[in-house]
Amino acid sequence: MKKQTQAIHLPYKRRDAYDALSMPIYNAVAYEFDNAEVMADAFCGRIDAPDYSRVENPTVTNFELRVKALTGAENVIALNSGMAAISNTLFAIVEQGKNVITSRHLFGNTFSLLTSTLSRFGVETKLCDLTNVDAVEKLVDDNTCCLFLEVMTNPQLEVVDVRALTEMAHRHGIPVIADTTIIPFTQFSAKDLGVDVEVISSTKYISGGATSLGGLIIDYGRFPFIGNRLLKEMLFNLGSYMTPQVAYMQTLGLETLDARYRVQAANALALAKRLCTLKPICNVNYVGLEDNRYHQLSLSQYGETAGAMITIDLESQEACFKLLNNLKLIHRATNLFDNRTLAIHPASTIFGLFSAEERAAMDILDTTIRLSVGLEDVDDLFNDIKQALEA
Repeated sequence: MKKQTQAIHLPYKRRDAYDALSMPIYNAVAYEFDNAEVMADAFCGRIDAPDYSRVENPTVTNFELRVKALTGAENVIALNSGMAAISNTLFAIVEQGKNVITSRHLFGNTFSLLTSTLSRFGVETKLCDLTNVDAVEKLVDDNTCCLFLEVMTNPQLEVVDVRALTEMAHRHGIPVIADTTIIPFTQFSAKDLGVDVEVISSTKYISGGATSLGGLIIDYGRFPFIGNRLLKEMLFNLGSYMTPQVAYMQTLGLETLDARYRVQAANALALAKRLCTLKPICNVNYVGLEDNRYHQLSLSQYGETAGAMITIDLESQEACFKLLNNLKLIHRATNLFDNRTLAIHPASTIFGLFSAEERAAMDILDTTIRLSVGLEDVDDLFNDIKQALEA
C-alpha cells in the first residue's frame, strides 16, 4: 500500500470487540490477566500485552504502529510533547563526560536543554556550523555520543547535507538524531538519508489542526542500545507516555496528514512568491523558492515540497510589531502547521529570554517574522499581509 492508504487502513493489533472502524479511546489504567504467570510475562516483556497505561495503552499502541508502518522503523514511541521526545532520546544516549555535537541553529528549548540542562549532568555540547562537514568531523572525539540536527532549522530555515553528515558520523560509530518536524515523514525517508533516530513534535502537522500536544521517537534500530534504553528505561522512569485521548486525535490527524500537508506546502510556496513583490519586505526566506540557497539540496533530500514555514524580514522590530498588530485574518500565535495561518516575532517571544548576544550568535534577528501557513485561500492570506503593511 502507498503511505496515504497505510495511514488509514493499517489493521489493529487486536480485533476490537465491537469492530469499530476508528480505534476506541481506552481510558483504562490497568488490565486484567488470566493468571499470575501471564501477568508476570506481560510485566517482564515475555509476551506482548499491555500491563499499565503509563507505559502501554491500546489506543497509543495503535498510533505507534501506524507510524511504524509508514516509516519502516524498528521502534516508535509516542510521548506527550516534542520536547519529551527530544529529552527522552538524549537521556537514552548521553552520559557524564560525553559530548553532543550540534548547531546554534536550534529551536530555543532544544538549545537550552543541550547547553544548560544537560551541562548540569556533566554533558558537553559542542556547537558547530553543520553545513561544514569537515569542521564537524574535527570536533569528533572518543567521548562524542551523538550528532543532533534539525533537517530544516526553525526559524533560520537552514538545510544541512544529511547524507554527508550521517556518513561521517557512522564512520566514527556515532548515532545521528534528527528533528524532522518541519517536513512530514510521508514526504521523505529519514532512514534512507542515514538518520538513526527521528524526533518529531506531533503537535504540528500530525495532530490535525493543533488539536493536541504530542511527540514521537522513531528509532531505526541501527544502534540497538538506544531502543533498549528507550523502551526499558526512559519509558518507565521518565513518565512521558502519550495519553489515549491524544493518541486518538493524532491518529485521526495522521489519516489526513498527506492531504493537509500538500495544501499547506502549496500555499506556502504561492504565498512566498507573492510576498517577494511587496517592497516593505526586505527578504523572503522559503526553501521552496528556486533562488533560495538551500533549494537544490532540499529537493534532493526531501522531495518537491519544502514545508509550510516562511520567514520575512522588515526594516526593524517596530515594523514587525506594526505588521503583527495590523493583521486581521492571520493569528498572532505560536505553534507551527495549524490549519490556521499563524504569525510570530521569534526574537521577542520564543527566543525572548536569550540575551541579545546569544540571539545574534543563533542568527535570530529582530527584523524577522515567522509565518506558519495554513489551509486558507492564498489570496486572503496575501491581502491580509498587504493591508497590514500599508495600514
